[in-house]
Amino acid sequence: MDKKDRKRIVVTGMGLVSCFGNDVDIFYNKLLAGESGIVPIEGFPCADYPTRFAGEIRNFDTGPYLDKKQARRVDPFVRYTAVAGKKALEMGGVTPEVLAQLDKTRCGVLIGSGMGGMSCFYDGVDTLLNKGFKRLTPFFVPFIITNMGGALLAIDLGFMGPNYSISTACATSNYCIHAAAQHIRNGDADLMLCGGAESAILPIGLAGFVACRALSERNEDPTKASRPWDKQRDGFVMGEGAGVLLLESLEHALARGAPIFAEYLGGHISCDAHHMTDPRSDGLGVSLCIEGAIKDAGITKEDIDYINAHATSTQVGDMCEIQAVKKVFGGRMSNIKMNGTKSMIGHCLGAAGGIEAIATIKAIETGMLHPTINHNDPEPELEGIDVVPNVAQKHPVKVAISNSFGFGGHNSTLVFAEYNA
Repeated sequence: MDKKDRKRIVVTGMGLVSCFGNDVDIFYNKLLAGESGIVPIEGFPCADYPTRFAGEIRNFDTGPYLDKKQARRVDPFVRYTAVAGKKALEMGGVTPEVLAQLDKTRCGVLIGSGMGGMSCFYDGVDTLLNKGFKRLTPFFVPFIITNMGGALLAIDLGFMGPNYSISTACATSNYCIHAAAQHIRNGDADLMLCGGAESAILPIGLAGFVACRALSERNEDPTKASRPWDKQRDGFVMGEGAGVLLLESLEHALARGAPIFAEYLGGHISCDAHHMTDPRSDGLGVSLCIEGAIKDAGITKEDIDYINAHATSTQVGDMCEIQAVKKVFGGRMSNIKMNGTKSMIGHCLGAAGGIEAIATIKAIETGMLHPTINHNDPEPELEGIDVVPNVAQKHPVKVAISNSFGFGGHNSTLVFAEYNA
């Protein structure tokens, strides 16, 4: 299909659950202030672990967004999905009256999770080993599978359109957003809730990443632990939450008078085909992904003025992305700002791309870029690249890209722009 004949897709709502709370504006203001949401873990005893901190969500309450009995039963990632999804609808002006008028056969949900119901899985294994199989809840399987967050949300809303989950580790949210947009482009749906949710800060989740030797061990000062592109970085910091976008065809959004926060121009996915956990050091898979997204969006490299980077604070991953953007943009990187949201909220795994898409859209909306905090001793390869160190910057953003990469070599890039009628 010729790009000029392609359906335009717009972002009409955003919802999140984060260590900074569940309000998009408060979340972004905390990012702009350079606050860190990294705290000592309180959810379980971890004094013997080499890492004892994370971007933990504390005292989470589903409020009016999920039935209280159901909220007690389901895994936290399902709770996060319900709240973020319904808050995206709320921001998009989908009131109960509007919801009743939607053609629900053309409304879908594509919200994935990298790891699914880990809390329910952990509790179920404990029950099996210590109490026997007869004591295992009949909800065990439904509440651990990655598609159940979106499935239960669709059941609650009555959405009968495309509904499934994608699980590509830390690239999950971007893959889901990319696929949801394709459904709208292809005429399968008019409206899609899309993004990701994750709740892996529990003993087995923390222990798993400890075993990978992937985590920072800066226990004496957790707020300084996530430090993308800084020479003193020693690993990433776990986070959790959910990030959900409400995407609609432009025609559908205009017909119902929806607010429009940005336009989704395109995206791309690729695979490194290299290593189970490490990215290609030359950044080739990532650069191919960025170039594919630019082509899909129908723009040029010169149009892009901001990159929300994956930037996990790992030794290899950070520099892979730098190599990739240099390969794609060359000397133009001096005109492009790039920052790392994970420096403040940690790495939210399967939810990361959804939450960072929201940060990207808020940058377009406000013309303000949040800082990359803890950036005190930059790698020499960053010369000529402005990663917005430590203090927010004013920077009008017309076109932005948001990158997410995951174990298995999964790469994803999304392109968002300011909406022009």
